Amino acid sequence: MAVVGYVLKRILMVLAGYLVAVLVGLIALVVIYVVLSSLPNAPSYFELMQFTPVAVLVVPPLGMFVYFLTIVVTGMQTLVFALVAEFFSLRSYWLHMLFGAAAAAAGFALLWPDAPERWADMGIIAGAGLVAGLVYWLIAGRDAGFRRPSIDRSA
Repeated sequence: MAVVGYVLKRILMVLAGYLVAVLVGLIALVVIYVVLSSLPNAPSYFELMQFTPVAVLVVPPLGMFVYFLTIVVTGMQTLVFALVAEFFSLRSYWLHMLFGAAAAAAGFALLWPDAPERWADMGIIAGAGLVAGLVYWLIAGRDAGFRRPSIDRSA
């Protein structure tokens, strides 16, 4: 019975880690665009992207739509990555960051099929995915593994 409880705890940690990581990833995306728009000779495109989050804050249903859409387009690949990490007890922060970047880039490619032509945006999205992967690791990835850690009873 304790094993079932442990697995349920891991599933809840994975879900909570994913939901928080998506939110932090979206915030990181905004921060990256703001920083890029402040660089000298930055394209006006970056300035436009820095003000887009204002619309999301002013119109909360739009913000919930963006959050939900992000969950929908990154959910399947993130589920695969999370199951791989849990099954093989992968606890490395850099691996979770790479998983986050790959999931974000794949989600972007789902929304925009011509994404390879938008390599700058793909890199920015992947950078936000790196941050999201780190946040996921902090919440759920450090203790990844469906199997309970063995307890040394000889001490």
